Amino acid sequence: MSIRKTVVITGASQGIGAGLVRTFLDKGWNVVGTSRRIAGTDVFERSDRLELLAGDVGDPNTAERVTQRAIQQFGSVDALVNNAGLFVTKPFLEYTMDDFRRLSATNIDGFIYFTKHAIRQMLRQSSGGSIVNITTSLTDHPIAGVTASLAMITKGGLNAATKSLAMEFSKDKIRVNAVSPGIVDTPMHEHDSKDFLKSLSPMGTITSVQEIVDGVIYLTEAANITGEVLHVDNGAHLGKW
Repeated sequence: MSIRKTVVITGASQGIGAGLVRTFLDKGWNVVGTSRRIAGTDVFERSDRLELLAGDVGDPNTAERVTQRAIQQFGSVDALVNNAGLFVTKPFLEYTMDDFRRLSATNIDGFIYFTKHAIRQMLRQSSGGSIVNITTSLTDHPIAGVTASLAMITKGGLNAATKSLAMEFSKDKIRVNAVSPGIVDTPMHEHDSKDFLKSLSPMGTITSVQEIVDGVIYLTEAANITGEVLHVDNGAHLGKW
């Protein structure tokens, strides 16, 4: 009988995060999800394989509490998805340092806190593990009119850290990868023009949440892939269109 594996998912209450929770549960995983307001959510069917904890990923105590709950309830941390993210667009000269601190707290600090706890636990277990980070194709290919320079400092940093960590922990069989989306049909874009969103990729399409989720699942289960940045962006990283 195989031992059920456990995944920790940040930013789990809506959009890509909620899709990840449902799909990992459907595939038989134990899931520990966190976001600022997840405790009272009714978007998930209750399950003895699901734990939900409210918290800010930028607070180091959140990562500690979530990791401890995973260990106490399910006995392991086998995978982590760093999905929580903040995206603020402004012309560069209008960004404030407060904007940057907010971006960094969620996109970088949260990544560091959760990844450290996950890797420490994976090393204790001596059975390897998977970490998948959610970045963006804008780090590879800026789009005229989408002014996101300070946000890209944080997301581009995640791409670089993904490759460095993949190398650092390769001998421990801890794999570190990233999924790099373009425009995804999430609540963040519910008030945006669909025609405008379609113009932001050469294929002229909008990615569904499930397509991003499928990319994460693939990397989580692909035992021989590490250090990969998987673009699920309708070709937006390729260049001018």
